[in-house]
Amino acid sequence: MSVILVVGMPGSGKEEFVSAATSKGYSVIRMGDVVRDEAKRRGLPSDDKSIGGFANEERKAHGPAIWAERTLAQVKNKLTLIDGTRSLDEVERFRQAFGQSMLLVAVFAPEKARFQRLSQRGRTDDPKSVEDFRARDKRELGWGIGSAFASADLVIVNDNTIEGFREKAQKLLDRFEAEEKGQNGKA
Repeated sequence: MSVILVVGMPGSGKEEFVSAATSKGYSVIRMGDVVRDEAKRRGLPSDDKSIGGFANEERKAHGPAIWAERTLAQVKNKLTLIDGTRSLDEVERFRQAFGQSMLLVAVFAPEKARFQRLSQRGRTDDPKSVEDFRARDKRELGWGIGSAFASADLVIVNDNTIEGFREKAQKLLDRFEAEEKGQNGKA
């Protein structure tokens, strides 16, 4: 099994990395979708404040790795990418489950670029102002996303064109695939 775990601040380009992995045959599980689906099942509103508050309350009630635990139940394919880990506790839970067959990739983009991307994306939970954007960043950093980012096996920087980032993502995925084949004696 090959699992790639992706961490990055909102708007960093995780979705473009996900698209690159999908083109290589990876199935994708978005931790944010796991949260949103559970919130919807419970009849909660879909705005950022409600979803973020719900995610936080679940962490308090069930432990900091609850969303990793709920995500693990959805991993069924040999090649899986899990998008959106938010804390070192989640990373550690995934490492327990997948060991050496997991790669943690951090996607970085500058704040200005991230805000611009989120402003244009159009999801209901995207920030509507710079203040909302910074409040979201503060919340995510409070969950420990910085520590998860710092523990990444690889960092990919998304600070130029979308085409350039896609090329970087493809090269990183090719390298991981080659390393996995080499470790499994298939090279």
